[in-house]
Amino acid sequence: MKPIMLHGHERSITQIKYNREGDLIYSCAKDSQPNVWYSLNGERLGTFNGHNGAVWCIDVDWNTTKVLTGSADNSCKLWDAKTGVNISTLETRTAVRSCGFSYSGNYIMLTTDKTMGFPCEVLVYDIRDDTQMLNGEPLQRITLPTTEAKITSAVWADLDDLILTGHENGECKQFEVKTGDMINSCREHGKQINDIQLSKDGNWFITASKDFTSKLFDMQTMDPLKTFKTERPVNSASLSPLFDHVVLGGGQEAMSVTTTSTKIGKFDARFFHLVFEEEFGSVKGHFGPINSLSFHPDGKSYSSGGEDGYVRVHYFDQTYLDFKFEY
Repeated sequence: MKPIMLHGHERSITQIKYNREGDLIYSCAKDSQPNVWYSLNGERLGTFNGHNGAVWCIDVDWNTTKVLTGSADNSCKLWDAKTGVNISTLETRTAVRSCGFSYSGNYIMLTTDKTMGFPCEVLVYDIRDDTQMLNGEPLQRITLPTTEAKITSAVWADLDDLILTGHENGECKQFEVKTGDMINSCREHGKQINDIQLSKDGNWFITASKDFTSKLFDMQTMDPLKTFKTERPVNSASLSPLFDHVVLGGGQEAMSVTTTSTKIGKFDARFFHLVFEEEFGSVKGHFGPINSLSFHPDGKSYSSGGEDGYVRVHYFDQTYLDFKFEY
């Protein structure tokens, strides 16, 4: 399985996302230029120029008409996906850690960091309301108490009704968008949650944590269903839309990478069976930890973004597609 190597970033990748059809890959990194690529051949389609700091998060809406990026330069920018023109810029008091479009594409959500005396906040905007986007006054502002751990990852859940957040202390919370109330929470991880991704139908979500595990949760009850254990911090996890498979990515902490070889660091993408929790395969390649993973919407390929600044697109061999677990 020879990967397509995408090298358009000078610093480590922070997040990668497919659009709904899967023909485009959006990537952002600790440099200030998010990129868009063709997933079929790895050709770079364009860049989004305008940020002045590390871009932590990126998302694309349902119709691939708008792109959202959040950055350490205390701003969240909305772009035209076709032209790459900046539509609007939302200024925040601290760095934007995560962002996303709602299922309808009418609302956007962003979370800010708890630094410099400012609390951690979840902001929701209606992008159809021009005055709201110009003034920067959100439709809903959820402010977390300063005693609570900061949000490290957040996604829309239950279509446009809930926002699911992962925290620095290993906690997961659900917030209702209309009221801003926290309606459910659980703390199953011992350390920071690095990534949250939903299943194709939205009934489950998977978390990746620094405590060397990844867990599958029920969206409604937030009960943990499965646990996938590794020997290194897990930075990202993605659920296959085609099979009962999970891919995990991570590796040794980035600060220790230079002192270890790629074999010891365990920088490979690891495949687990969703039901049996058994590891059945791994893919090597990155020189450094994997920071972001995503399955193609058809489940026949996946992409990984690493600390080395490369995005690797892997198309599965026919043997993987034919593979069946023996019961």
